[in-house]
Amino acid sequence: MAQPDASCSSVESRAAASRELLLAALEDLSQEQLKRFRHKLRDAPPNGRSIPWGRLERADAVDLAEQLTQFYGPEPALDVARKTLKKADIRDVAARLKEQRLQRLGPSSSALLSVSGYKKRYQEHVLQQHAKVKERNARSVKINQRFTKLLIAPESAALNIEALGPEEEPQPERARRSDTHTFNSLFRRDEDGQRPLTVVLQGPAGIGKTMAAKKILYDWASGKLYHGQVDFAFFVPCRELLERPGAWSLADLVLEQCPDRRAPLRPMLAQAERLLFILDGADDLPAPGPAAPPPCSDPFEAAGGARVLGGLLSKALLPGARLLVTTRSAAPGRLPGPRGSPARAEVRGFSDKDKKKYFYKFFQDARRAERAYRFVKENETLFALCFVPFVCWIVCTVLHQQLELGLDLSRTSKTTTSVYLLFTASVLSSAPAAGPGTPSELRSLCRLARDGLLGRRAQFAEKELERLGLLGSAVQKLFLRKVELPGVLATEVAHRFIDHSFQEFFAALSYLLEDDGPPGAPAGRVAELLRADAGLRRHLVLTRRFLFGLLSAERVRDIEGHFGCVVSQRVKRDVLQWVQDQGQGHPRVAPEGATETEKCEESTPAEEEEEEEGAEEEEEEEEGEEFDQRLELLYCLYETQEDAFVRQALRGLPELALERVRFSHMDMAVLSYCVRCCPEGQALRLVSCRLATAEKKKKKKRSLVKRLQSSLGGSTSSQATMRKPQASPLRPLCEAITDQHSGLNSLTLSHCKLSDSVCLDLSEALRAAPSLTELCLLQNGLSKWGLRVLSEGLAWPQCRVQKLRMEQPGLQEALQYLVGMLRLSPTLISLDLSGCQLSGPMVTYLCAVLQHPGCHLQTLSLTSVKLSEQSLEELRAVRTAKPGLVITHPALDGHPEPPNEFCSAL
Repeated sequence: MAQPDASCSSVESRAAASRELLLAALEDLSQEQLKRFRHKLRDAPPNGRSIPWGRLERADAVDLAEQLTQFYGPEPALDVARKTLKKADIRDVAARLKEQRLQRLGPSSSALLSVSGYKKRYQEHVLQQHAKVKERNARSVKINQRFTKLLIAPESAALNIEALGPEEEPQPERARRSDTHTFNSLFRRDEDGQRPLTVVLQGPAGIGKTMAAKKILYDWASGKLYHGQVDFAFFVPCRELLERPGAWSLADLVLEQCPDRRAPLRPMLAQAERLLFILDGADDLPAPGPAAPPPCSDPFEAAGGARVLGGLLSKALLPGARLLVTTRSAAPGRLPGPRGSPARAEVRGFSDKDKKKYFYKFFQDARRAERAYRFVKENETLFALCFVPFVCWIVCTVLHQQLELGLDLSRTSKTTTSVYLLFTASVLSSAPAAGPGTPSELRSLCRLARDGLLGRRAQFAEKELERLGLLGSAVQKLFLRKVELPGVLATEVAHRFIDHSFQEFFAALSYLLEDDGPPGAPAGRVAELLRADAGLRRHLVLTRRFLFGLLSAERVRDIEGHFGCVVSQRVKRDVLQWVQDQGQGHPRVAPEGATETEKCEESTPAEEEEEEEGAEEEEEEEEGEEFDQRLELLYCLYETQEDAFVRQALRGLPELALERVRFSHMDMAVLSYCVRCCPEGQALRLVSCRLATAEKKKKKKRSLVKRLQSSLGGSTSSQATMRKPQASPLRPLCEAITDQHSGLNSLTLSHCKLSDSVCLDLSEALRAAPSLTELCLLQNGLSKWGLRVLSEGLAWPQCRVQKLRMEQPGLQEALQYLVGMLRLSPTLISLDLSGCQLSGPMVTYLCAVLQHPGCHLQTLSLTSVKLSEQSLEELRAVRTAKPGLVITHPALDGHPEPPNEFCSAL
């Protein structure tokens, strides 16, 4: 075997020798041979990847040698050239190149490695590439030092929420901190032993989904995750890939993330079950239209980004591969594939303990970190907002700047909008490049953000910045960052906002900074944001919330004071009109009767359970098709934190009807705020809703001494058994109903499982609600104790409920509490018990109570209630003795009920 030259032992010399051999071989070719070589190099790309034709078409021998060396590496380029020469039928040059290479460099060492051999090299490459992450201000920090654990709730806690379920039902699994065990459990097997192929991490903007996804990739490369299950993991930034020009394949994407071009690509892709693709921001994918081409199914097919990513998500492409998908909760996108629905987990941000850890990691100076953390913790509202990692970063950045200057935060921040505005004002005021032209530059930046958002673009060419006068400006350096994109001939430079949420913020701000224009003209283009079509509506969710937040009088003063801009008041009027228009065509309606649930014969518990399960299955099918627009509107109103504006806006919405909503804690806080601002005559109807239960803290084990003292001391033991009632998930809403400024006068809860704790809180609310005069409780699965405490609340002297409708099959004995309440209630004048089951003795007791002097009832509806002839006679006697009382039942008016045989036939 020939020995390589001693001079070619080092890496540098081997690379130089490879370039010389390659150039010499190509210079030996005639023009016709060179032309055939270029075409074969394009038509038969090695490893499924080729140099773009734009770089090859007019390349001479020198250019080709340079392109091959840069694209494949010096030594692999020799192998590529030799194989291409043979395909071009230039075998003499190919043989000469092989012989010269053997003499100068020895046997080829650039043959493709095995999958197992390449795995270790790839993991080392990932560790090197992802050891540091860039923050929004372009500062690089080590991922292990900056990453702070997040609360992640698995599917059982995030989606199968039984907030209103009976207390004896099991509590959902609590959210866990994002450690190695939590990440490993994302792909755990379900109850049927099936392992999910797709896991969706959901959460609002800035909650830390991207950072968690990058940490999962880094921990996999470190050998901590999915050991023995995943050979290769790839991070796929969906938004960047969707904006990449030209066509590319999944194979191209995989090779780009590899350390060199020698990856055993085909063997890797052939073992799809050993691959993990982390798709970050999948909600950016446009919804496929009727004329859209089908998603890719071949990993080597070059296509647009939407088709390639759509192929992965739909499982048309590498159906056996694992997918970890991050998406905003408000816009889940087209995630379920033909192989079943994905497993889901909710990213809930920082716990209070982790907030403190983040502050210490950010400041890296214990004294300053403690000072900043103490200040934020004393500000209850601001501290609560810091559960979102990105908001926490903004707050820390602002505090760091102010501590440098010896200042403090001077204004309480109550909403996400106010935090973003505070950050923008802070960095602009402290930037050395900021000057008199900054307001004009800010307007241009806002225009750039808006045009990009409406066009679904997050990357901007330098020509676009130059056209708007932003290239080299202060705002460009502060809020935009450079990104390098692979181009056809050379790397292209583009710019994007430091975070996509900032593009959404500045897009919203653009509508307030527009000129008023001539009198009578419409307020700019705000209609395009508010009245966007369904395809764009989800894309603009956060922007609309920012717009509402910026409209408050306090935020307007901040904008004018910080930026020297005059804010158009016409926008606020147009937005208010748009909100009120949402109520047109949706007038307030009385709660519909549960005609489907009315039965001639009593349902068995098993039948009721089957019906409930069927309803939940139907609910699962309908859920996710369209996020609740009415709830989203309440989020927008909440962001204003301006009670007068919210009250005025709600006048156009006489009824707030929310159906099949799985309320999170934040959802309930938003609804509660809007209920506090309700105008007089407002109605609220919740149908088939579920709420998130409050998480129980882990109980610390007591020491042996304390346990012995507790067991020996009788009084201590008895006190320990008297537990304080746990707050129900409905408590914030109940507290809002009792607010003296709330004008809510009608509340309907239909098919919402009301636990005993919910009934207790609702009972307390009934005693103090200033405006609530109508209450409807329909098919809510009340327990005997729950109905009892509700009856106590209705009997309270200060209760103002005048109309009560109760529909609850079963609980015949428990109805005695409700009937007994009629003697004590000072205001109840109308009672509807349709759908309830009344036994003979219960009707006798009801008739006695109706004739009691303390009963002020004027109307009683017993429609669809099965009554015996004796019970009907007793009710007729009550009508005779109390002519002012109207009792409604078909048989009382001479229309007897149909026989049981007829009911059974129906």
